[in-house]
Amino acid sequence: MAGRVLVGLSGGVDSTVAAFLLRAAGYAVHGLTLWLWKPEGTLENPCCSVSAAALAARELEIPHEVVGAQEEFARLVVAPALEGYQAGLTPNPCSVCNREVRFTLLLREADRRGIETVATGHHARVDQTPAGARLLRGRDLAKDQSYFLYGLSQAELGRAQFPVGRKTKGEIKALAAGLGLTAARLRESQDLCFAPDGIAALLPPSPPGPILDLHGRVLGTHRGFAQYTVGQRKGLGISAPKPLYVVAVDPERNAVIVGPESALYASGLVAEGLHWTAGAPPASEFSCEVQVRYRSAAVLAEVHLEGDRARVRFAQPVRAVTPGQAAVFYSGDEVLGGGIIRRAV
Repeated sequence: MAGRVLVGLSGGVDSTVAAFLLRAAGYAVHGLTLWLWKPEGTLENPCCSVSAAALAARELEIPHEVVGAQEEFARLVVAPALEGYQAGLTPNPCSVCNREVRFTLLLREADRRGIETVATGHHARVDQTPAGARLLRGRDLAKDQSYFLYGLSQAELGRAQFPVGRKTKGEIKALAAGLGLTAARLRESQDLCFAPDGIAALLPPSPPGPILDLHGRVLGTHRGFAQYTVGQRKGLGISAPKPLYVVAVDPERNAVIVGPESALYASGLVAEGLHWTAGAPPASEFSCEVQVRYRSAAVLAEVHLEGDRARVRFAQPVRAVTPGQAAVFYSGDEVLGGGIIRRAV
């Protein structure tokens, strides 16, 4: 027997196959679902399903528990995200959730049960070495989720496994289908799980204000600046000879600034709230690749550190560098660390 492992079981195909792979490797697998939502509501949402997780556990013949984490999720993830939107930012709540809620609570529950190792269905890899744990991109780059995990510590990564990270999504689905697992037929979860109807549905009404061009001319009226994000083109309600995009949100003036696509490109950024996967940065100045959104490609850049602030200069201009999003630093497949974008340069 390889030991005991606590698997975060959402009911989806990735966490289900992760549990199967660990069981096949000889682990005594214990499934646990962190329920982040109101207990009086339906126990299903775009991110996870208690009934699907319980069914997956029965099919795999492993024990399964549900632990409520509503208060932690609301306080640590949802409230700061909504505050960020109201401040004119575009937050990245998935990174916060993984760092502050999912792994923290999964490890807490593992400790309560005397279990050393935890696992999830994330598309990422962790390489345990004598010098420490290295966080790596998942094999399927189209599904890679290492971007969301940059905030994990050595203590957390040293106890973590990501069994599906070495497989492609196609391989995972084929394996689940071949095993006759119900999860193979379920739809994939959404990224922003707490806002299935859009973030605007959760925000308090905010006053309309001007939509300005780059010269300060009024082109129209917005519905509340918190409903707009850098790079947005649709839903602006204005007409122009050429396509216009949101290039900035200005809470002080209650304004949304628009411009041509060329105005979206930045030569660099400033990031704060830095976290380093190894516990410390590689140097005060170093070259790496930087990824500024989950779905964007990483680009070559030079990083200059000033305390808890990083000044980043891209080798080529990058589109839609958005305050509030994460800037994650990579060396090839390895995650070096990351921080929150304060502003584009």
